[in-house]
Amino acid sequence: MSAATATAGTDDVRIPLRGHLRHTGALIRRNLLWIKQDPESMMDAVLMPVIFTLLFVYVFGGSIGQALGGGQDGYVQYVIPGMIAMMSMTLSQGVGTGFSQDFNSGVMDRFRSLPIGRGSVLFAKITVELARMLFATAVLMVVAVLVGFDIHHWGGLFAAVGLATVFASSIMWVFLTLGVILKNAQSVQAMGFLVLFPLQFGSSIFAPTKSMPGWLQAFTDYNPLSTLADAARGLMIGGPVAHDLWVTLGWSVAITAVMAPVAIHKFRTKS
Repeated sequence: MSAATATAGTDDVRIPLRGHLRHTGALIRRNLLWIKQDPESMMDAVLMPVIFTLLFVYVFGGSIGQALGGGQDGYVQYVIPGMIAMMSMTLSQGVGTGFSQDFNSGVMDRFRSLPIGRGSVLFAKITVELARMLFATAVLMVVAVLVGFDIHHWGGLFAAVGLATVFASSIMWVFLTLGVILKNAQSVQAMGFLVLFPLQFGSSIFAPTKSMPGWLQAFTDYNPLSTLADAARGLMIGGPVAHDLWVTLGWSVAITAVMAPVAIHKFRTKS
């Protein structure tokens, strides 16, 4: 074990829980102030839900809606819960690119010179990115109502957003790991695209999976974005929920259990 690694581990052990919470709060404030100084960093959270909603509703809504038997209005009811799932995955990528930028700009070297818990840096980053995701979800729901989405169950809506938040927090550990081990933000974005693209489009987010080839349906059955989207639909507009809910929670726990220790270890030992 290197001296730097030993020091990092010792620092974390010596800092009590209250200290970790205080450090996390200070770092959350630091990240929020950075967003305030650079409002362009919120452009993806503002524009992505608007562009994707209008694109899929007005470009694909007619044809897919007819297949669903409800036209464009029916497709709106179908796709909006799926897009909540999409937001949870797509915006999670930002935690990895931001982390990589902090490494390359020397911010992380400054953090390491301070007597703060190493885990506080990661938890603060995740908290702020979750706040960005929730903001994007709020924008999505405003646009959804404007294009005709009917909120059948307000409690179900909040439950769906909560489930998406739990899943997003688990996926962020994956991107934090990529942010640590890859050299720059561009590499994180490229790798993130390779992860996001098949998961999003090989799912039930944008269209039912019944017309897909058998091999692809087998993939979508185990795709956590499908179960998240289907659970959100059940919660928001009615329908079966239990199976998809538990599968999504299972994925979230498993991903966190595997990737959180990896991300923390890589962060502590990165030279």
